[in-house]
Amino acid sequence: MDCLDRFIKAIEDDRFIEAHEILEESWKELKKSDITEANYQKGLINGATAIALYKKGKKKQAVRVWETFEKYRGLIEDSNFADTERYKIAEKILDSKKKSYFVD
Repeated sequence: MDCLDRFIKAIEDDRFIEAHEILEESWKELKKSDITEANYQKGLINGATAIALYKKGKKKQAVRVWETFEKYRGLIEDSNFADTERYKIAEKILDSKKKSYFVD
């Protein structure tokens, strides 16, 4: 199972901090070769981090970090990432988890 599959599994299981750590490995490597995809992964990492922050009661920080996810998620539209379909799955899961956790 590669890191993207592990990231998806971690966010499905509400292990958001672990998900951050899992995808960070790939993000560090991608920064050397494909900054666009690296930035996209940075957005996914921030999406998971935002939910973890919200769960800890850090709502303002969570909203701010979620904005970074939103900033980078559009990068997928004009790119031909090899993992586009799995990235879209990760986005959908993060959106669903946000709806579950970001409540007042």
